[in-house]
Amino acid sequence: MAKLFFRYSAMNAGKSTSLLQIAYNYEEQGQRVQLFTARIDDRSGVGSIASRLGLHRPADIFEDRTDFEALLRTQAGLACVLIDEAQFLTPAQVEQLHRIAHLRNIPVICFGLRSDFQGKPFPGAAYLLTLADDMEEIKTICACGRKATMNVRIDDQGQRVREGEQVLIGGNSRYQQTCARCFYENGATPSA
Repeated sequence: MAKLFFRYSAMNAGKSTSLLQIAYNYEEQGQRVQLFTARIDDRSGVGSIASRLGLHRPADIFEDRTDFEALLRTQAGLACVLIDEAQFLTPAQVEQLHRIAHLRNIPVICFGLRSDFQGKPFPGAAYLLTLADDMEEIKTICACGRKATMNVRIDDQGQRVREGEQVLIGGNSRYQQTCARCFYENGATPSA
């Protein structure tokens, strides 16, 4: 029986690298996969999944109005669906992906962040944490050496940003991973 998987972490843990490795493994066995990434993430070009290690490949894009059930309805022989930047999924899209896994028997593996730079959940991640049949934390470390579970946004001068829009694409130039202790000791005050 197929499942909806959620592989999550803070920044810089290798989520995209893991996704690309899974795609390679399926394809090496002659199986067909469908890759998606968020239109909003244009760091390596729209419709491209790229790893900080230098791996990259094209992918289909999703945005708020993407209907995964309609899009994948005509796809025969699909072995797996892989989603990068899954925190940008809408709650309805997470529900669609859950149905695809269970009603079409196609594994769906989503990779993304749980929370933003203020410690608030992304809606897509919150739904994945609720509906995913299997969850795995991909680990990375804070500058202090502890396990990083949070993300902070930094400005052009390297100073921490505490307010603003939830989404500002920028990768390593705009975000850093941190442990919860460093996140709070450095003045974050997330509200419920």
